Amino acid sequence: MAKRRRAFATGSQRASGSAGQNPIVAIVGRPNVGKSALFNRLAEAPIAIVEDMPGVTRDRLYAECLALSRPYVLIDTGGFDPGSEDPLTKSIARQVHLAIDEADVVICVLDATQDPLPADREAIALLRQSQVPVLYVANKADNDNIAYGASTLYSLGIDQLRPVSALHGRGIGELEEALITHFPEAVASEETEDHIDRIAIVGRPNAGKSSLVNRLAGEVRQIVDDRPGTTVDSVDTLLTHDGEPLVLIDTAGIRRKRAVEEGLEALAVMQAVRAVERSDLVILMIDAHDGPSEQDAKIAGLALERGRALVVALNKGDLLDDEGRKKAFESVREILSFASWVPVQIISVLSGRGVQKLMQTVRTCAKSHKSRVATAEVNRFFEEVLEHHPPPTMGGRSVRIYYATQVSAAPPTFVIAANYPERVHFSYRRYVINQIRERFHFVGTPVRVFYRGKVRKEWVGGRERE
Repeated sequence: MAKRRRAFATGSQRASGSAGQNPIVAIVGRPNVGKSALFNRLAEAPIAIVEDMPGVTRDRLYAECLALSRPYVLIDTGGFDPGSEDPLTKSIARQVHLAIDEADVVICVLDATQDPLPADREAIALLRQSQVPVLYVANKADNDNIAYGASTLYSLGIDQLRPVSALHGRGIGELEEALITHFPEAVASEETEDHIDRIAIVGRPNAGKSSLVNRLAGEVRQIVDDRPGTTVDSVDTLLTHDGEPLVLIDTAGIRRKRAVEEGLEALAVMQAVRAVERSDLVILMIDAHDGPSEQDAKIAGLALERGRALVVALNKGDLLDDEGRKKAFESVREILSFASWVPVQIISVLSGRGVQKLMQTVRTCAKSHKSRVATAEVNRFFEEVLEHHPPPTMGGRSVRIYYATQVSAAPPTFVIAANYPERVHFSYRRYVINQIRERFHFVGTPVRVFYRGKVRKEWVGGRERE
């Protein structure tokens, strides 16, 4: 598989002020070595299904984690087994290559209670040919005797083996210390006027992602084919649209989980995570004829969780009549009901219809994503909100809001000081976000609001202390 081709920047680079990119760590290994258990331990949450049988992990799982205060994205992959005839498990090369191509660091999990198997040898042989840092761990080392017995795994040609117990947490701290030594150097984010917006284009195969890049570039930058899966790499294209530069990140299609082999689906989802990580805004391409799917909703949720602006493009609208376009639009609204504020544009990349309007919407959303509101204006707004709709009383105590301020942009993030922040009801929190969105015209971008207790000031020794 070819390395990711990038016309603008490599995966570890970013333009000044671009969306923050956290390192990606992939966990690989054959079935039943405890990858999902290690994933849950590092994520500090029971996210992955853990069961004592091979093949339980079918979907790609990701989680935002911290290693000694350094944020990173952790991805759990399905087990590979070169001896299996099951199409969901036999693509060992694709599984290992996805880690090589997309991850900043790979954790290769081995079983401390077993001697090496052929699947272990083949995976390590492929990993050894790559440039990606690999940490080899012997899981299930629940005590010293098992840890000492795991030395047989050195016969695989491993330079360093780290015994860990995902079940009991043994060796996890040392593993995290080793992880951060391989993370790319953090780059401080600075908001500048010459910042170039990065637009990730994601969606299922054959939705028209590469065709949209070609349409906007005015030339054939990407290979376009009716057969799904033509794009296997993430490719950056730097271009100027309406006099302003932007970077389009084209990705492989996000496939239906029942219609693809394990390795290809894993690669597509990891590329989507990578593309979203490197983007400021995501265009979710959906075939208007096929309609939206649960997978589209998952990718939309991923973009919003990562704090990216989002626009939905319903492509191939020219193939439908007015009633069909109406139904497609309503279907998108239904499946994305958790984000009713996301703009939806019906377009035809083939004819160009609606593409200009789509890009105008993208620019509007990107501007909203980066916009800031003066503190004085925010507080004047909250005075009006409190006058018309004050927080409801909870637990017999009145919630008072003292002041509010915007602490960051991309996405717009506000902090509200209150006497009892934990008593602000979720319905009121949702009401405040909707009011902020409407008042300050935040289009297509998540708006985050955090409630904090007011810091009390006391006079001590003639000085004011907090």
